[in-house]
Amino acid sequence: MPVGAGSSESLNNLGGRDGCTILAVFKMATSSAPNKQHERTISLESILAARQRVYQAAVRTPLVRLYFDDVPGEIYLKLESFQPIGSFKIRGAYNAISLLSPEDRARGVWTISAGNAAQGVALAARILGIRCDVLVMDTAPATKLDAIERLGGGIIKAPMDECWTALTEGRHPAFQGVFVHPFDDDNFIAGNATIGLEILEDLPDVTSVVAAFGGGGLSCGIASAMAAMKPEAKVYGAEPETASPLHLSFMKGSAQKFPDWKVSWVDGCGGKSVLPRMWDLARRLLAGSIVASLEETRRAMSIVADRNHIICEGAAACAVAAGLSGKAGSGKIVCVVSGGNIDLSRFSELVSAPAVPTQQS
Repeated sequence: MPVGAGSSESLNNLGGRDGCTILAVFKMATSSAPNKQHERTISLESILAARQRVYQAAVRTPLVRLYFDDVPGEIYLKLESFQPIGSFKIRGAYNAISLLSPEDRARGVWTISAGNAAQGVALAARILGIRCDVLVMDTAPATKLDAIERLGGGIIKAPMDECWTALTEGRHPAFQGVFVHPFDDDNFIAGNATIGLEILEDLPDVTSVVAAFGGGGLSCGIASAMAAMKPEAKVYGAEPETASPLHLSFMKGSAQKFPDWKVSWVDGCGGKSVLPRMWDLARRLLAGSIVASLEETRRAMSIVADRNHIICEGAAACAVAAGLSGKAGSGKIVCVVSGGNIDLSRFSELVSAPAVPTQQS
């Protein structure tokens, strides 16, 4: 059964089961917050404002229990795979693009993506009547490419290195118009943060949240909401073993590039590096990174399919694997199923593959 699934509520009626309204907490948070002029923050005010916009394109997704015995706590799944594009990215994309000026909208928008952000930007642009083009990583699955084209986005494919360079520089010679960064944008992050508000309404006693970390827009968005509303709740980024620059950054104490990056079927998370501006948020907001092996991620994908009949893409399954590992604590753990956009043939192959024995250390 969904936990508190339903339509969005008006600002004055937002509340959890403990009787405290989000509006009341917002007033307390803004009145008592210290003045930190030089720290990048995603304010609760901007998150609440984003909530008034995102449901013009996104839906309020259910939170469901994953009944699995071999875990130290209770696991819940936040089903962002139920969004119109099958991914959470529609929240941030619509919030960011809806705030563009008429002059910028007339120029059109473009973004860089492994597939999900492209779909979010393409759908938001279509709703708002704006031209959209996308630089897509050539590892993106066919199901994501087909969806981008169906939503009206123009596609240029490029290798990961070329895409990552364009991502860090915010420009590419093949594109004009307004660049919509797929994660390092305050308005995009504020849109993603509305997930955190929904989690708190549906599970006020949540102890930790685990979300895939690719660039940081999802986990840092949710953590921004948690920091304002329930700072004792911990938020973790989840990364695959083949691409875990956040884990390395926490070890080194600064934004790092991952030296042994490898492409894998976990295409929606695991970047080549942590961008310095995102590290400024992540180091203060996140409790850490939980790294999952590809086999642990594949097994989590299979468990969710078997127990809840839900399709997880690699990044979503990585978050579930991190939650199942026990490294996110032993209380009520929410794993964000960030998307379900995976080729069905590949999904079938992964969930039906025989388990690989775990090596004993």
